[in-house]
Amino acid sequence: MKIKVIIAGFKGKMGSTAVDMVTQDQELELVGLLDPFATEQDVNGVPVFTTKEDLIGLQADVWVDFTMPKVAYDNTRFALEQGFAPVVGTTGFTEEQIAELIALSAEKKLGGLIAPNFAIGAILLMEFAAKASKYFPDLEIIELHHDKKKDAPSGTAIKTAELIREARSYKTQGVADEEELIEGARGAEFDGFRIHSVRLPGLVAHQEVIFGAQGEGLTLRHDSYDRSSFMSGVNLGIKEVVKRKELVYGLEKLLS
Repeated sequence: MKIKVIIAGFKGKMGSTAVDMVTQDQELELVGLLDPFATEQDVNGVPVFTTKEDLIGLQADVWVDFTMPKVAYDNTRFALEQGFAPVVGTTGFTEEQIAELIALSAEKKLGGLIAPNFAIGAILLMEFAAKASKYFPDLEIIELHHDKKKDAPSGTAIKTAELIREARSYKTQGVADEEELIEGARGAEFDGFRIHSVRLPGLVAHQEVIFGAQGEGLTLRHDSYDRSSFMSGVNLGIKEVVKRKELVYGLEKLLS
């Protein structure tokens, strides 16, 4: 039996790429498309909706969300309440919101996934960075994205920083009397280290974690040159969440 999928934010670049991926997979069936800016009533026979409330009662298994940070929490909560297992690539969730959604999913016995990044290479970078931070506690994160991205730092950078925090002993970097001649020059502080955000046209999604030690350095970098790089992770997420009974944060939680 095919997994029935709704895609929210289908008119965006990530959403439209997800539409192509779902329609090309024989194990998946696209049953609904949501976007407040849509003017068409259907796309190749798939009904289009402009408000999420119009989806109440629709027979679907998975809600894929590539919308905007300001609506992502409400969308994910709505999906869980309607019995749709959410697969969410929209970022901007607080730790409290994630905890609330995990608790709701457990109550509903419904799987789900919130993933700051769906690229397998990005997941590996996070894991490698966390491991390296045990031995190279002095580090900085630089994340680079296209100039249309609204949130900073990126969800990937925040997730990377959280994993490093779990693995690395706390250490305040820099000199005690450090002075920013221009506010923000040293980036955002997180657990004693810094995160820098770059926004430029032509970029897609890129991240470096730079480590420094006495007499040596280590740089880990991942690049997504095209949004198709995220689709293997989205596909995996769709097929995994229907087997599970609780939402997880991070694609690595679904990788064996």
